Amino acid sequence: MAGIYIHIPFCKQACYYCDFHFSTSTNNAQQMVDAIILELKLQKNFFQTTDIINTIYFGGGTPSILPTDSISKIIDTVNKTFNVATDAEITLEANPDDLSTVKIRELKSTPVNRFSIGTQSFIEEELKWMNRAHNAQQADYSIKAVQDAGFTNITIDLIYGLPQQSNHNWLFSLQKAFDLNVPHLSCYCLTVEEKTALHHFIKTKKYNNISDKIGEAHFQLLIEQSQLNNFEQYEISNFAKQGFQSKHNSNYWKGVSYLGVGPSAHSFNGERRFWNVKNNSLYINSLLQDGKIPNEFEVLSTKDLYNEYVMTNLRTVWGCSLNKIEQSFGNEVHTYILNNARPYIENNSLIIKENNLYLTNQGKLYADKIASDLFLIDDINEGHHKY
Repeated sequence: MAGIYIHIPFCKQACYYCDFHFSTSTNNAQQMVDAIILELKLQKNFFQTTDIINTIYFGGGTPSILPTDSISKIIDTVNKTFNVATDAEITLEANPDDLSTVKIRELKSTPVNRFSIGTQSFIEEELKWMNRAHNAQQADYSIKAVQDAGFTNITIDLIYGLPQQSNHNWLFSLQKAFDLNVPHLSCYCLTVEEKTALHHFIKTKKYNNISDKIGEAHFQLLIEQSQLNNFEQYEISNFAKQGFQSKHNSNYWKGVSYLGVGPSAHSFNGERRFWNVKNNSLYINSLLQDGKIPNEFEVLSTKDLYNEYVMTNLRTVWGCSLNKIEQSFGNEVHTYILNNARPYIENNSLIIKENNLYLTNQGKLYADKIASDLFLIDDINEGHHKY
């Protein structure tokens, strides 16, 4: 198995909380598509010959802002360049305001078979507070329209932990998703990233700061309500009905190789991590004028590989395999993780079952802190290299 991620760096407007790489100008959108197609061709030998691409994911930015024929051309290039499974999961991130009846009909004629809809909330005031480009009515309509067109594999994003967000409003958005029969939810606690409008608004007292207590209360409600509605929390932020887990995101958490194309995209081949330049013009010019992929890479040390395994797998329903840790990293590391996990086992934040280490619901509240306390901290020579 292997996956391909395609970063489309365009949005209609900037959400106040977002620090992803994007531009609100689409003047060079066609050049960007040409550069992405060229990068895919130049990366034809990225995977092992035995690797089969089972997921293609259009992320961003807002991929649905592209003309449908551009999306089709990119998928066609992937199919011609790599060994793609006939039943590959092909996901398109889309904003509700892009999903008109005409657009959905066009996308139905492409190989896209999964939608990730950036709903964020079904409350009008919350959408305005976030500076989303859509309204609550569009959030509702887009999901129904995609379903009416015959798409069943759908996920939506929801955000909780807003300063003014009541438990009632959070439960309203969750119940709306359940009533719409959305089979997958990605739910994220609001975080304040530097150099975002939200960070500036909080710093200048225009907006209230976020509250850990609100976020924790909403997370507990999320766990309770998802269980009542037959969703499995297969990763801390991801909830799915049976058969609707994201194959693409699961590949990330399981350490499967993936290729990222487009500006700011990351790749991983099991030994090295690559990242493309975070600048649209530099990306386009490097590829279309010089024929070079503008990226850098780092060779991952044993410490890096262990820490990434702990960081990703501890967040999932599969947990960290203590057998794998011993086999891949040795007995000393196996002993190390058990010793560091002991305080969290004693306070019921971690449990060991069938020689796997899992977070409890209590532990999920502090997943990042627990993972960091299980990390190896020994210094190992590392460096960034030009590719």
